[in-house]
Amino acid sequence: MSESGADAVVDAATGGWRRATGIAGLALGVVAAGAAAGVAVERLTVGREMRREARMVLDSAGPFGELRGTPGRAYADDGTELYYEIDEIDGADGAGEPGAAEGATSGAVTGAEGAHAPRGSRAAHDADGADAAGAAGAGADGGAAAGGGSAGGARRPSGRRAPAPVTVVFCHGYCLNQDSWHFQRAALRGAVRGVYWDQRSHGRSGRGVTQGRDGEPVTIDGLGRDLRAVLDAAVPEGPVVLVGHSMGGMTVMALADQFPGFVRERVAGVALVGTSSGRLGEVNFGLPVAGVNAVRRVLPGVLRALGQRAELVERGRRATADLFAGIVKRYSFAGRDIDPAVARFAERMIESTPIDVVAEFYPAFDDHDKTAALARFRELPVLVLAGVRDLVTPGGHSEAIAELLPGAELVMVPDAGHLVMLEHPALVTDRLTGLIARARERARGDAAGPGDGGARGPAG
Repeated sequence: MSESGADAVVDAATGGWRRATGIAGLALGVVAAGAAAGVAVERLTVGREMRREARMVLDSAGPFGELRGTPGRAYADDGTELYYEIDEIDGADGAGEPGAAEGATSGAVTGAEGAHAPRGSRAAHDADGADAAGAAGAGADGGAAAGGGSAGGARRPSGRRAPAPVTVVFCHGYCLNQDSWHFQRAALRGAVRGVYWDQRSHGRSGRGVTQGRDGEPVTIDGLGRDLRAVLDAAVPEGPVVLVGHSMGGMTVMALADQFPGFVRERVAGVALVGTSSGRLGEVNFGLPVAGVNAVRRVLPGVLRALGQRAELVERGRRATADLFAGIVKRYSFAGRDIDPAVARFAERMIESTPIDVVAEFYPAFDDHDKTAALARFRELPVLVLAGVRDLVTPGGHSEAIAELLPGAELVMVPDAGHLVMLEHPALVTDRLTGLIARARERARGDAAGPGDGGARGPAG
């Protein structure tokens, strides 16, 4: 698209925004879909003032996005400040045997969540059996299976050093932030050591230095290096479970591609939720072929132009909130009975992402191909989970990942879209707790010396 053509779109957006919705509105909707965010609060048949008041009420209601942990900051290789928070294990402050609280709480979480979790269309094992048994084993074994406690030296009654706890690191998707894991965080809080971080230019993290200063494009490889910086700062030792949704899953793959030694030595499990290892340029977003081809032709130029006029675009974006919300709802949720408060929570996340950040990240997805990097996960417990009705990263992409990881658990959720962790939180949490239990068992086995019965280090 020529610069003059892009300017014409922007002029239309600023001078008469409604005339531009055919192109810019669709473009923003598709980009927002890539972020997996946003839903409408009320139908368009409701008056605008009533819709505005409804949004205000929903914004002030509910605890969504209010969970906070101990803050920390890491720094990317270009100096970008990366914000993270840590939720520690209850009782991991030295009182009692390390890990007992972690194991017991994890078992309780799995039991409660599992009672409400529908079964996916395919799984590598029976969730009602192996998952529950694994989590119950972690709870029954206490410190041995759970491996809780501080990572530096608490000893068991036998005198042997307790292993470091498994830390679960959550990576969010495009145009979201760490709060997108709200339900999983609430359920796992105090049961596992969790790290939640905001990708560069998202949430509370700083604006990408090389993007803001030099105009360099974002790359998925760069996001993988960002994740390594967060891991080095927040989890300097001990086993980790990496959980990534959408772009967050791509970030995890990029870490594996560039730091295979870290994966081999430190990673005890991986969850890839609603993500893809490549070929995103073939996704049609549920549009007719002619429509998606038209969007692909104009979208790069439109985004580039809109990003250069961010302040004007943001005003127009707010003015057309109902149209914007309606578009992104289609690409975020599959069910019709989504809680309006949850829907508005998701919408606020997408609204908080500036249009210039949206524009900077979008081109990276066409270049993303980390299929070969999946081999780094073959020996690990892996969960691959996606919504069957996901229009952003279709279920076929998750099935392709699972085919390359034959030992992985594949869960396809029938009535779910791209924001499956908000749409079906109990199911996602249940499968994650099962993965964490398996990862703990693996970490305990890795820490055990040959023939020592599962504990490393000399007695006494």
